[in-house]
Amino acid sequence: MNKELIEALDVLEKEKDISKDTLLEAIENSLITACRNHFGKADNAKVTINRDTGDFQVIMEKTVVEEVTDPVCEISLEAAQNKDSRYTLGDVVQVEVQSKQFGRIATMNAKNVILQKIREEERKSLFNQYFDKEKTVITGVVQRQNGKNYTINIGKLDALLVEKEQVRNEVLHPNDRIKLYVLEVKDTTKGPRVMVSRTHPELVKKLFESEVTEAREGIVEIVSISREAGSRTKMAVRSNDPDVDPVGACVGINGSRVNAVVSELNGEKIDIINWSDNPAILIENALSPAKVVSVMADPDEKTAKVVVPDYQLSLAIGKEGQNARLAARLTGFKIDIKSESQAREAEDWYDDYEDEYYDDEYYDDDEFFDEDFDFDEDTENEIEEPSDEEFAETMTE
Repeated sequence: MNKELIEALDVLEKEKDISKDTLLEAIENSLITACRNHFGKADNAKVTINRDTGDFQVIMEKTVVEEVTDPVCEISLEAAQNKDSRYTLGDVVQVEVQSKQFGRIATMNAKNVILQKIREEERKSLFNQYFDKEKTVITGVVQRQNGKNYTINIGKLDALLVEKEQVRNEVLHPNDRIKLYVLEVKDTTKGPRVMVSRTHPELVKKLFESEVTEAREGIVEIVSISREAGSRTKMAVRSNDPDVDPVGACVGINGSRVNAVVSELNGEKIDIINWSDNPAILIENALSPAKVVSVMADPDEKTAKVVVPDYQLSLAIGKEGQNARLAARLTGFKIDIKSESQAREAEDWYDDYEDEYYDDEYYDDDEFFDEDFDFDEDTENEIEEPSDEEFAETMTE
């Protein structure tokens, strides 16, 4: 039986990651509890267990007295000398207690002590295992839908994907394998509770770090992310190596790396831009794919005024303001966007701004700038501005 006990403890240690020493300690405590339940007290009881063979002894230390008043703690001189004639009054005698003496109730209580310890250690082991996964990305399998929430199996336990952490219009089916960002791991009386998310911006960052070697090694740094889950994400990156293009590294050959992330996010669009410490350049990049004429940024107030070509205004703002909204979150600036026509009408729009930035590439690019708006080199007078119909015809051509 003792050999079977050790084998059972080995199995528990392997399957539930509970230390054998902890389990043996629980058995020792259960035997002490059985003594207490059987004899009424166990202050003088000791339990020893051989860690290799499983053999155990329950010993009670009793004081030698002339007249026994407490048989649990005392032993008569005659009884002590029957064990060893050298015992005298006041000596302490170790008396072995046979566990078979314990009653049914004491035995059941001892069993419950062991089972309770096993449950506590299993819960603690699971918590420690999954607490290390907090703020990381894990793979889970959809189990079932409970109301508006999903139960996701992540190995030895289930995680909870609540409604607010789900991507809108994303339909999950049982047995679907999905990537999840671990928001929090709590230790509760019912065991560890793991909260996961499909909408957190860090999910995108971690997915890129798993796909992009340069990001994982710290060569390419993902500085900022703004995301509207299921629709679009903007991500600003920079390189710590002048020979490495951060955007190209994240996109990959033929878009292989970014496409892998997009596929995991079920087609969510991802804009990757270069980070700049110059807020005006950063804002221009963040408004991509729209072209920008000029940016005036106030770093102290965290506000910026942006001028875009008339025909680029809707693109800069985006559908339902999404492009401008994501750019503002990405940069941390409150961005006010106007077309060139609107900017001309607001004469004081450029006043009191210290950091003004013009996109020279825009003015040098024939695709976006017509020579009819240039200046005469000899007279330095502005050539007559074309009518709206002529401008529209020029842009069409």
